[in-house]
Amino acid sequence: MEQEEARQTGLPSIDVAEYGGKRDGVRQATNRRLFMQLLVVDVPTTEDADSVATRMAALLSGRRIPALVYADIAHPRGLGLLTWSEEPAHFVRTVRPLFADRALAGTSIRAGFAMLGRTYATGHEPDLEWSLLRRPVDTVLNEAHPWHVWYPLRRVAAFARLEPHDQSQILREHAQIGMAYGAQDLAHDVRLACHGLDASDNEFVIGLAGRELQPLSHLVQAMRKTRQTSEFIDHMGPFFVGYVLHRIA
Repeated sequence: MEQEEARQTGLPSIDVAEYGGKRDGVRQATNRRLFMQLLVVDVPTTEDADSVATRMAALLSGRRIPALVYADIAHPRGLGLLTWSEEPAHFVRTVRPLFADRALAGTSIRAGFAMLGRTYATGHEPDLEWSLLRRPVDTVLNEAHPWHVWYPLRRVAAFARLEPHDQSQILREHAQIGMAYGAQDLAHDVRLACHGLDASDNEFVIGLAGRELQPLSHLVQAMRKTRQTSEFIDHMGPFFVGYVLHRIA
């Protein structure tokens, strides 16, 4: 009905669904996706950061909020909190009230480090809903991969003006490097779109997870040589490097 009304008024028909590859000859489609949010907090000098992390984890567990609590490698008093939900209001109604609890009194949100994004499809996923809803959670909850790196990025406007074939070639080069690291269990990624969700107008949030930290750095370095990064990235960062202290599933 809405598409018919759009045609009658001369307006374009808007489709916000996610599409994957074909299953049993039918192209997969869904309007479900996962939102993930990273908040970075600083602990006051009157508190021990690891003790606050333990209290945060107990609070999350008590309220049954799936999450990760990180130690910030770059800041001895810094902690990271990663949460996720299909419903973005979860971050307002459920996560936000955590910081009114006495257990987290005195902590402060670090300006410029909040990251929020949504999973998205490339159009080729063999299992669309797993890719959108379960893969990111399985990646971050994997106990074998305690090191995580999160960062936002923005491409230059010229990338959007490229022909689809050229865009595809550039993205394929980038993806093949990422898959090579994943195949050797060196690094696994979470890719989120954040168009219109980011205070600094970034377009994507990237998460990397691995057994060791050095391969994650190596992957970022290797990506610098690709056309996408060397020619079409406007800026990346800030980078949050975290070691998982607590997993609440």
